[in-house]
Amino acid sequence: MTPPAQSFTAPGRVNLIGEHTDYTGGLVLPMAIEFETVAAISPLASNTAVIWSESFGETAEYSLDNFPSHGRGHWSDYPAGVVWVMRQQGIAIPGFRLALSGGVPLGAGLSSSASVEVASAMALLHHAGVTLPGADIAKLCRSAENDFVGGACGIMDQFVIVYGRADHALLIDCRSLEFENLPLPPAVKIVICNSMVKHTVAHGQYGDRRGEVEAGQAAIRAKRPGIGSLRDATLADLEACRADMSPESFLRCRHIITENARVERARVALNSHDLAGFGKLMYEAHASFRDDFGASCTEIDTLVDIASRLPGCFGARITGGGFGGCTVNVVAAENAETFRAELLRRYHEALGIEAECYISRASDGALARLA
Repeated sequence: MTPPAQSFTAPGRVNLIGEHTDYTGGLVLPMAIEFETVAAISPLASNTAVIWSESFGETAEYSLDNFPSHGRGHWSDYPAGVVWVMRQQGIAIPGFRLALSGGVPLGAGLSSSASVEVASAMALLHHAGVTLPGADIAKLCRSAENDFVGGACGIMDQFVIVYGRADHALLIDCRSLEFENLPLPPAVKIVICNSMVKHTVAHGQYGDRRGEVEAGQAAIRAKRPGIGSLRDATLADLEACRADMSPESFLRCRHIITENARVERARVALNSHDLAGFGKLMYEAHASFRDDFGASCTEIDTLVDIASRLPGCFGARITGGGFGGCTVNVVAAENAETFRAELLRRYHEALGIEAECYISRASDGALARLA
C-alpha cells in the first residue's frame, strides 16, 4: 500500500520597500502574503522524480540516475532546481511524486517561483529525512534559482517565505541574514494590484539591470578599496567614481544606495506607528525605481498615480523585479474595499485594462506553518 502524501505550504511575498538591494548585501522589508503553494509528496518505488503542476496541468519526469545540471526554460525548473541543489549538497533523495498546487499569481511579482521552491524544499527535505535551519533552506532555494534556473535573484524572496510572521513585515539584512519583525498595525490593509503586465526574472531586462549594478559596484570597489559592496557606499563615494562607470550604472547604484537609507527610515516609521511617514517613503522609493533604476512601466506608474489620489492610501509603489507585475498599497483598513474598487475602475478607465486586486494581511512563513 502506498503511504499517503505529506503536504507542505509556502506563501508568496510582497516587498513593502527595499527593491534590488538584496544582491548587494542591502536591506529589504518584505512580508509573506496569504496566497500559497502547496507541495504534496509521496514515495515512488522507482528512482524517478515525477512533478505535477495544477497551474500548468502538466507532469514533468526526471531520472534521478541521470539528473540534469541546468534548467530548460520550463515551469518544472524551479522544483527540479531544488532537487539538483540538494543532491549537490550530498542529500540523498529517493524516488518521489511531487504535486504542486496553490494560488500565488504567476508573473505578477509576488514570487510564485520562490514559493514553489520553498514548498518543494520543505517536502523534499521531509522525504529525505533531513532537517535544515531556515537560513540554509532559503540559501538552498536561492541557489536553485541562481545556478539551475538561471534567474539573477537575491536572497529576499526565499528568506521571507521561510521566516515570515503573521501581522509583521520582516526587515532583512541581506549581508548578515539578521532579521527583525516590524509590526503592521491592524488599522491598515495591504492592497496588491496586478497591472496584468507579466514579467520574467530569468532573462532580459532584470539581468541587464543587475549587470549594470554590478559594474558600478566594481568601479567603486576599484577606487575605494575599503568598500565591499554598495551597502557600504555613500552618495559621495558614488559621485567620486562617476567617471569610471556608465551613466546607467551610476543611476542604478544611486537607487540602491538611497533605497537602503529609505529602509532604515522605514524601520523607524513602523516602530513608531508613523504610517504617513512610511507611506511617503514608499512614494519616494517608487520614484527612484522609476527614474534611477529605470524598471517601471506606464501601467505601474498609472496605478501608483491613481492610488496616491484615493482616500485612505498612505503609500503606493511597484513591488518585485520590475517591468510589470504589481503595486503594493498601504491603505487604511476602513477604506480598503472602496480603494480596491475605485483603483480598478480608474485603471480600466485610463488604460482599458481589467486588473486584479488582492487585499491581504501579513502571513506566516513556511517554518511557522510547521509549528
